[in-house]
Amino acid sequence: MDFSSVKNIIFDLGGVIINIDYAKSTDALRAFANTQTEVDFSQKAQSELFDLYERGDISSAEFRDGLRKEYGITATDEQIDVSWNTMLLDIPAERIELLRSLSKKYRLFLLSNTNAIHMLAFNKIVSDAHGMPSLDSLFEKTYYSHLVRKRKPGGEVFEHILEENGLNREETLFIDDSIQHIEGAKTVGLQTIHLTPPLTINQVLKEALVEDEA
Repeated sequence: MDFSSVKNIIFDLGGVIINIDYAKSTDALRAFANTQTEVDFSQKAQSELFDLYERGDISSAEFRDGLRKEYGITATDEQIDVSWNTMLLDIPAERIELLRSLSKKYRLFLLSNTNAIHMLAFNKIVSDAHGMPSLDSLFEKTYYSHLVRKRKPGGEVFEHILEENGLNREETLFIDDSIQHIEGAKTVGLQTIHLTPPLTINQVLKEALVEDEA
């Protein structure tokens, strides 16, 4: 990819910065269900309960109660939180270093469809593994769906970031591992990279750090 026109980069979180395994959480939650039900949450689609939680339309308590009602889950709040967080794996140190290097040349932003329970968990991962209080210090600004009350792939969340930060859409690159989010970004005119396994951001952004020729 030609990075000569890129001045701003918006990163997804799960599957791009933090390694993630959706099945770990759905399997863990299903273990508490009283029937052989499938917990409807994946990279490509999810039930309305998860959408509501990611948009901040319901609280963590309402989310837990919704899981109990919708899937017949009998578990304590702590058991639900632990199960829900098992999808969050690790953040390799080389990705942290990449972001620090990129921030010297580009304006960096984070846009994540996430929720209050996960936010506590991934910031703890960052703190424990890398000695930082949160991910926020790596970016000019972070946008978490449950706080901004907008979520991908809706074009309004991209427009919100562009307008709030005075970004030129033609100079802005969006990186995500979900094709539906990539398509959403394209509708508002962003440059995009669809990060597909086994590629990592360190591989696809290697050229972004090449110094401009004199």
